[in-house]
Amino acid sequence: MMTSVKSSGRCRFCQEALRYTFVDLGKTPLSNSYLAAVDLQLAVPTYPLHAYVCSACYLVQLEEFETPENIFSDYAYFSSYSETWLKHAESYARKMVERFGYHAASLVVEVASNDGYLLQYFKANGIPVLGIEPARNVAVIAEAKGIPTVTKFFGEKTATELVQAGHGADLLLGNNVLAHVPDLNDFVGGLRNLLKPTGVITMEFPHLLKLIEGNQFDTIYHEHFSYFSLTTVERVFAAHQLVLFDVEEMPTHGGSLRIYARHVADASKPVLPSVSDLRKREEEAGITSLAFYQSFSGKVIETRRKLLEFFDGAKQAGKKTVGYGAPAKGNTLLNYCGIGVNDLDYTVDRSPHKQGRFLPGSHIPIAPPEKVKETRPDYLLILPWNLKDEIMGQMEEIREWGGKFVVPIPEVRVYG
Repeated sequence: MMTSVKSSGRCRFCQEALRYTFVDLGKTPLSNSYLAAVDLQLAVPTYPLHAYVCSACYLVQLEEFETPENIFSDYAYFSSYSETWLKHAESYARKMVERFGYHAASLVVEVASNDGYLLQYFKANGIPVLGIEPARNVAVIAEAKGIPTVTKFFGEKTATELVQAGHGADLLLGNNVLAHVPDLNDFVGGLRNLLKPTGVITMEFPHLLKLIEGNQFDTIYHEHFSYFSLTTVERVFAAHQLVLFDVEEMPTHGGSLRIYARHVADASKPVLPSVSDLRKREEEAGITSLAFYQSFSGKVIETRRKLLEFFDGAKQAGKKTVGYGAPAKGNTLLNYCGIGVNDLDYTVDRSPHKQGRFLPGSHIPIAPPEKVKETRPDYLLILPWNLKDEIMGQMEEIREWGGKFVVPIPEVRVYG
């Protein structure tokens, strides 16, 4: 049985007191709070990165220490810089049109639409689209692509305003946004309100079961308030009169779910066996038992030990290690493991919005990818490990001088 600990918080879904630790990663800065050179001498706020599991609904979650307005209003992540993610978005759009027959009289609405990376593929097929994106600096990029975008946080109030303006959704989607909302009930209630009577909701998010099985602790950071199993997310949607009628398991982000939801009254979409099949697999794995969650912290500690062991060995051998990528998950990994500029000379990122800045906490500088060829390091640590195949293809040339790739999750692996 898990040891009970004291928390000041309550479950953001069912309001049960949070008493059981899932994993405690210490205190860290916000993962997307990248620094300018002038900020390096300033004290950067840190917040507890302590995840709890609710003993009533089994929602894994962080307490809210910073508001979404401060996290997301000016955002450093632009989806279009990942070729893998663009292909995923294009494939999704094609599949939705083929399955549900969307056309020029339909409306596709995306919550947290970022820079228009996905809606552009519906628009190219003559299907009307609308993005909802709270980060103004990101929304302007989408608008420049011709993607109409509402710059607001989403919830019941925004949904009501959109419906009153005639923007009910035939397809309402959100990729990697469900985890980002602290007021979960307000958000899902907004989805219900915005969806047309026979409309479809799809949501994609990292699968808690894969997070645990794959030791993906670095996907825990302050932007991700919640971590979902199918079992728990089904309860959340049911509480708002929404039925999950299909679920797909996706390889993205180390293992994600794509859920399909409809109104309770919509009998045109029967519940498929995929839902009960996955629910049964989760139950068999132990997802509804507190004991299932208790071993995770030990696996995390062991990964930290092995990663530090790798860096110690590399330094003793006179080898130089640099990073690839500046993702939020990388900042969780580096800060929890205590890895800084003495271990990692720099990291590179394709996004010009991050180049020239520094990672929060570790103060590791972010350079353009071309710097790798200039400095010819011995090891390239891939921080966005979920894109390792794409990155190893892009950076294939490091093998010319004997360079090797290092992937830290689920455990440290070196690829020659």
